[in-house]
Amino acid sequence: MRILMKATDSGAMAPSDNSSAAMAAEEQNPQQPSGPLLSVKGLSKRFGGVQALRNVSLALRPGEIRAICGENGAGKSTLVKVLTGIVTPDTGTLHLSGVECRFNGPRQAQASGINLVSQELSVCPDLSVLDNIWLGTIGVPFFHRRQHLREQAAQTLQSLGAGNIGLDTPVAQLSTGERQIVEIVRMLARDTRVLILDEPTATLSDQEIGRVLTALRAVKASGKSLLYITHRMSEVFDLCDTATIMRNGEVVADRNIADLDRNSLIELMLGRPLEEMYPSRHANTSVSVALSLRGLRIPKVAGPIDLEVPAGQIVCLTGQVGSGAEAVVRAVCGLVDNATGHVLVDNSPMPLARPEKAFKAGVRFVSGDRAGEGIFVSQPVAGNLVATRLQRRSRMGLLNRMALRAEASQLAESATIDPKRLNSTASELSGGNQQKIAFGRNIADPDTRVIVMIEPTRGIDVGARAEIYKLMRTLCQQGYGILVASTDFSEVLGLGDVIITMYRGAIVGRYTADQATMPRIVADITHPEA
Repeated sequence: MRILMKATDSGAMAPSDNSSAAMAAEEQNPQQPSGPLLSVKGLSKRFGGVQALRNVSLALRPGEIRAICGENGAGKSTLVKVLTGIVTPDTGTLHLSGVECRFNGPRQAQASGINLVSQELSVCPDLSVLDNIWLGTIGVPFFHRRQHLREQAAQTLQSLGAGNIGLDTPVAQLSTGERQIVEIVRMLARDTRVLILDEPTATLSDQEIGRVLTALRAVKASGKSLLYITHRMSEVFDLCDTATIMRNGEVVADRNIADLDRNSLIELMLGRPLEEMYPSRHANTSVSVALSLRGLRIPKVAGPIDLEVPAGQIVCLTGQVGSGAEAVVRAVCGLVDNATGHVLVDNSPMPLARPEKAFKAGVRFVSGDRAGEGIFVSQPVAGNLVATRLQRRSRMGLLNRMALRAEASQLAESATIDPKRLNSTASELSGGNQQKIAFGRNIADPDTRVIVMIEPTRGIDVGARAEIYKLMRTLCQQGYGILVASTDFSEVLGLGDVIITMYRGAIVGRYTADQATMPRIVADITHPEA
């Protein structure tokens, strides 16, 4: 890493259009130095024919939490990679406390006090919580006092309100939410000056999110600075002081959070007015039941569960991480080996623990884990869209590729995927477009009866969310029943025709759309009545 000891003037470190937002953060933290802790100016980066960043500038003061907002493809990820030394910019400068820095790799960025908490977990399941917290930390010598590391780790866990997580517990025994908390603790335990958080709460329940946000406010109070990337609008307004809004690789606005509301922020991100996020519910005239569960049990996880999903309606299961809602959905797909009970699809019995039988019965699964369970990331978009329709387009073992291509084009258009991307591999698409592939497979499929989903918009930007919600309503209008497990309460309230709350594997409440409220849902999943 080259460190240039020439400090630039304030204009070089902070673009003029950042000044009002930065001053607001300084007023909230008057004890902090007036200059930026982190300043970037004129960052640009091109990958082949794609201009990922174009003249990006921002300033981050000590004790400031700045949101980086934008749709998928806006340039947020590339900016993070530049700040953490993963990518070298073509042009532009980066300063820490007025000193210019150029990183040749992530280790140099970490040594300078810039650390990243990514959406993708990097914990080692077979190691203990303690070992995971200190894994990869440059400052831990080969010979060290383990008791001292235990004390530091315990203190950091406690500050997150996660003191119940045992330091000697193997991470494999933790829930996904607890693993994410360990990931955050790993970075906070280091000598961090600037903490970058990229969708850190995407896999957490609202309860766990609240604990993390409380801890991050304590980090801010200690004088550290945070760059916060999230698709959850509520977190931007609950946590952040300022916002940098990006679009097509450029910074289009810097604002104080106090000067924004949800609609104005979304319009800045999209560059156009946002249509209604949740499409209107239509009166359901069908009397048929697409899916019926009776006495569904999953040992030590959930049950007995009784519910119905009417054709043409969306039924949402919601609860904290570990409530059993996700396990119920997976059981319906045949993905839980020890599930027992009775399942009817279109009034026909369906065996449990047999995914191929579930598929044959007309059950289709849309997973929140796009890369792991949702799509074939290394295959073209066209092949992904028709992956479940090959049998109908084959004769004597030979595929009718022209017919498959035509069908893929129709599905892409219906799912609002650019037909020009049909030959692109799925890994090249944004998270929102990848999820559209998973939805697109089920459009106008005569074999589909029920679509079950887990966190269908996890890690997806607000514009893509609105399009996916429209797709879900389109699928309802085609007569499918939809069962969703989601920990996003706003999503549940905006989408659900029927909302079912769960706590510790049991159903607590059942509500129609006009009966459900946020306080009622929160009460059910946290302190249900005995």
